[in-house]
Amino acid sequence: MVVPALITNIWQMLSGPGLWRLVRRLWLMQVGVCLGVWAGAGLMTGSKSEFASVALGIALIVYAATGLMKAHVPRVPAQREWWLGTFVGGATGLITAATGVFVIPAVPYLQSLRLPREAFGKALGLSFTVSTVALAFSLGASGTLDRSSAAYSLLALIPALVGMAAGQRLIRLMRPETFQRWFFSGLLLLGAHLAIRGIWGIG
Repeated sequence: MVVPALITNIWQMLSGPGLWRLVRRLWLMQVGVCLGVWAGAGLMTGSKSEFASVALGIALIVYAATGLMKAHVPRVPAQREWWLGTFVGGATGLITAATGVFVIPAVPYLQSLRLPREAFGKALGLSFTVSTVALAFSLGASGTLDRSSAAYSLLALIPALVGMAAGQRLIRLMRPETFQRWFFSGLLLLGAHLAIRGIWGIG
């Protein structure tokens, strides 16, 4: 999923103004992501990857459930963003290296910044783009990402772009509450998939 994730997140990151303002605010978080992926290189193909998948799946299920129940993530004070963002980035990078999923804890942290909806989507695109690039370099260095897997990744780009275009159209038509409900429902399904896949691998 490296190529479709990279292209769709760059698309989301570059849509509309305000990118450099977010880069200046979130750059320490992105540095943390890169360091976390580098520190966790090899975890995805290691013997503990199934346990990481189960743990991440459970975390996603809990986060999605709290979102569907409309529980609010506490707001992060501005003076704490520099160190907390770096920590969150590092943790996201480690989880990305182990599972290939870069949602936790990046998304709850970005949600805690209380960004406007457009800026929140752009911040997600920025964070996911950096995570995808860092993961691609890590997989390439380990030999996991070869020409064969890259070809399959390119094929997956076509439905990803179609889905991205449809999603951007829908988000303009949806009410914020409806968007949040679909967003958290998707995370719930992703968490369940990761947990079941990890348990199956352990068994």
